[in-house]
Amino acid sequence: MRSIFMGSSDFAVESLKAMIESGYEVNAVVSQPDKPKGRGYTLTPTPVKAYALTLDIPVYTPDKIKNGELQELLDEVKPDVIIVAAYGKILPPYILNYPPKGCINVHASLLPKYRGAAPINFCLIDGEEKTGVTTMLMDEGLDTGDMLLKAETEITADDDVGTLHDRLAQMGGKLLVATLKALEEGTLVPEKQTGESSYASMITNETRKIDFTDSSKNIVNRVKGLSPIPAAYALCGGKNTKIFKASVVENHISGDYECGQVVPGKELIVRTGDGFIRIDEIQPEGKKRMGGADFLRGNKPEKFE
Repeated sequence: MRSIFMGSSDFAVESLKAMIESGYEVNAVVSQPDKPKGRGYTLTPTPVKAYALTLDIPVYTPDKIKNGELQELLDEVKPDVIIVAAYGKILPPYILNYPPKGCINVHASLLPKYRGAAPINFCLIDGEEKTGVTTMLMDEGLDTGDMLLKAETEITADDDVGTLHDRLAQMGGKLLVATLKALEEGTLVPEKQTGESSYASMITNETRKIDFTDSSKNIVNRVKGLSPIPAAYALCGGKNTKIFKASVVENHISGDYECGQVVPGKELIVRTGDGFIRIDEIQPEGKKRMGGADFLRGNKPEKFE
């Protein structure tokens, strides 16, 4: 079964790796163009491109794909199936309709919930108790195609985007292999997406900004849903301050404090809309990441905004 793999991020690497290790034929890889990174703005390949090159798989990185830019590759490879995982571009009809077995997407949510660009972030921000991975047959909508297989995982109290991303990436690779096996055996039964749907839009600075009038639980969930990258933030002393880890303060704290105000003491405790949170890991602008107590040793913050 000839295939083209389309993906860019670390999440997608695990799906490509699972295909290769399970013996599936990957005839070409399509990924996002190299992007400048670091202080020297060195052009850096995507994780998928870097991995594919170690295996001598031909890699293509077109700037655009909507106007037939991949038609020549499709005609050369003649894929039976196209696999898409965190590629980063919407596929036009000429790609979607080319492979006889369709385009299969590995999506990091339990569809139809959390369609879109940032499902892992928003399931944590929304305080979900479980999430998972869905493989689906792609159509022209945004993550609206028929579902194929699903795998679930519980979201633990210790999870953040980093831990959940890595777990779902591994699950995605295994689920893709199971999907391809069922496809070969003819046992896949596509299922229409029904029930409550939701959309996980791209992360913006507005998403990252903490509102201390919100509830303690919601603030902690937002921090989890953005840590370690790109990280939630608030203003402290007029400077952007990243917050990587926070927890709800359960014990009673006396005193009349405004939302965002810091409670004097050895721990970095801040008033919220319905109580208090403790900021456990923080990164002031221009400085290294540190513990909340360490931050207090060199600073005397009065309020987060």
